[in-house]
Amino acid sequence: MNHVERFRAVMNFEPVDRLPRWEWAMWWDQTIERWHGEGLPGGYQFSQVFEIARYFGLDPYQQFWFSTTDPTIAATQHHVEGMVSNMDDYLRVRPQLFPDHGASIRGMAEWASRQRQGEAVVWATIEGFFWFPRTLMGFEKMMYAYEDEPELLHLINQDLLDFNFRLLDQMLPVCVPTFMTIAEDMSYNSGPMISKRTFDEFVAPYYRKLVPRLQEHNIPLIMDTDGDVTMLVPWLQEIGVRGVLPLERQAGVDGLKLRQQFPEFFFVGHFDKMTMNRGEQAMRAEFERLVPLMKSGGFIPSVDHQTPPGVSLEQYRCYLGLLDEFTRL
Repeated sequence: MNHVERFRAVMNFEPVDRLPRWEWAMWWDQTIERWHGEGLPGGYQFSQVFEIARYFGLDPYQQFWFSTTDPTIAATQHHVEGMVSNMDDYLRVRPQLFPDHGASIRGMAEWASRQRQGEAVVWATIEGFFWFPRTLMGFEKMMYAYEDEPELLHLINQDLLDFNFRLLDQMLPVCVPTFMTIAEDMSYNSGPMISKRTFDEFVAPYYRKLVPRLQEHNIPLIMDTDGDVTMLVPWLQEIGVRGVLPLERQAGVDGLKLRQQFPEFFFVGHFDKMTMNRGEQAMRAEFERLVPLMKSGGFIPSVDHQTPPGVSLEQYRCYLGLLDEFTRL
């Protein structure tokens, strides 16, 4: 099987020759800096994630992040974060938002060709209907606005939906991604940051308009949210989201219990990054914990967030050797 066939088969709970080998969040910039002093060639810089993944022998994936604030995957969003307190603020800031991503979309053409040939999976990321208002307002102001200024939050999310639809109008004639993620980070170590009522009123309606558009092109949507997703998964199923990542162990997530509860939901991640600097025995035990989940289908093992700078290059190579071993099923 080629890379694209393998990824699609796993997502559809179909048999595969092996599981994909993928680092969905790649590595911290400090991690790459450390590795330069431990044998990683200096020509590989943090921004060259595709090239670094190829150097390590990982499966080729190319991500395109369509930021609401900058026409680049390296967007920081710091120049707008927390700037909005009310409707007047948003109307003042709005002209700075929703940039033109035409250059990035034109660059997808080469990757669309590679995807058609099975050489690389194309992955597109958009920002979500919890993430974006929080970026603009900050967490505390957004939480008050759910009660005090609901019309502001609905305007922000309608604008975001319109922006994402414009992106799709531009993107799909050039490249239909193998899958898409939506950045939300709407859970923490005790569960969702908002109630089901708030989710249903302010978040779900926009997914219910977005997801059918993706389904028309067979693009699965995966939510990127940290923390404990256990309570959140059934909410996501209701709105047509196909999967979630990264199933953080430090938040107490139990992927096998989630599989038992949600047998058709897709998961990525769940390898506890805190084991990576503790040696081969600890990492092997962590992979063995994941074996039942790997065998269940609909799961790609990966570090449950970026590989931290406390992990040496030698330790990471050990992780890769075990990843190769355990993904052979």
